[in-house]
Amino acid sequence: MSERGEAPRSESGSDGAAARGAYLDAASTEPLHPVARTTFLAALDAGYADPRRLHHPGRTARLLLDNARAVVAECLEVRSDEVTFTGSGTEAVHRGLLGLAAADAGRGRRVVLAEVEHAAVRHAAQWWGEPTLVGVDRGARVDRDALAAALAEGPAAAVALQSANHEVGTLQPVDEVELPPGTQLFVDACASMGRVPLPRTWQALAGSAHKWGGPAGVGVLLVRRGARWTSPFPADDRSDHRASGFENVPAALAAAAALQAVVAERDDLGARQHAWIARIRAAAAAIGDVDVVGDPERRLPHLTTFSVLYVNGEQLVTELDRRGFGVASGSACTASTLEPSHVLAAMGALTHGNVRVSLTRSTTDAEVEAFCAVLPEVVAGLRDGS
Repeated sequence: MSERGEAPRSESGSDGAAARGAYLDAASTEPLHPVARTTFLAALDAGYADPRRLHHPGRTARLLLDNARAVVAECLEVRSDEVTFTGSGTEAVHRGLLGLAAADAGRGRRVVLAEVEHAAVRHAAQWWGEPTLVGVDRGARVDRDALAAALAEGPAAAVALQSANHEVGTLQPVDEVELPPGTQLFVDACASMGRVPLPRTWQALAGSAHKWGGPAGVGVLLVRRGARWTSPFPADDRSDHRASGFENVPAALAAAAALQAVVAERDDLGARQHAWIARIRAAAAAIGDVDVVGDPERRLPHLTTFSVLYVNGEQLVTELDRRGFGVASGSACTASTLEPSHVLAAMGALTHGNVRVSLTRSTTDAEVEAFCAVLPEVVAGLRDGS
């Protein structure tokens, strides 16, 4: 990492910024925000103690943790007592969804969720018992009629619906979905927290700090006051009954500082990134035999996915990396196995030759133009076998 908290960039040419590559995989993890680095280092000396203890170092750590919680609450427009820090976004997902289901265990072992949910949500639903998958349209939006039909089949312990898709960026119509009375909704906002305003109609919601430039190993779990939630795991004696284990106070404070910074700049940055992604989508579509997927407008500003016919996704990612551009391929949650994307399959889109491009806060116009110039060359070379 550089001194400014940015990912290193490959020098793949000699003609200045336009010839340089760029890290274009922010959807996997955003480079650490400079304010997160500064805050974390400062908090290491003050926030090391157990915030449950009554001695001075413990009280100091508790004040820092409470401050982090208050900052996150203000950024997300929720109450401070609705915010819990977890050990990861995945833990926040599991605790949020399973906590709702456990509280409503009398409604059965069924969790209703969209086919395009992240693996963390799918695995949690399978662990609980009986996942009911609901289809989506070509843009990855949940089929609301199919959702209503699934819920009409009988009670559900919980419904899970992401705020935005991790892989194609489409924003889900969370606030437009009507659920039967008493049915609780869990929202996976790991891909969107900090980048767009949260939906309003949920009982529990999860985010992940490293997705917005905070440190890895910090998740955010929101549980509405008045929601029915109970821990699905063994109890712990922390002051926050929704958490377990020793809180990483410096990391939580750094995550809060980064969130505050990105929320302050998201309108301007989001507008620039939205335009750049539109440029990349157009460049990809112009190549021919390329399926650019996801909603072109109602989407996360920094992310797009396309699939290139007659090209192997691993080879495409490798060749782009050789040119200095770090992108992702395969499912957003199982890329290490190079399995076809369950998201694209659910959408009825091409699953071969898939590339996900996601911009960081430090991406430049020159880098976007350089990528758009390199992409057709790389695709042509792979199709020709050269």
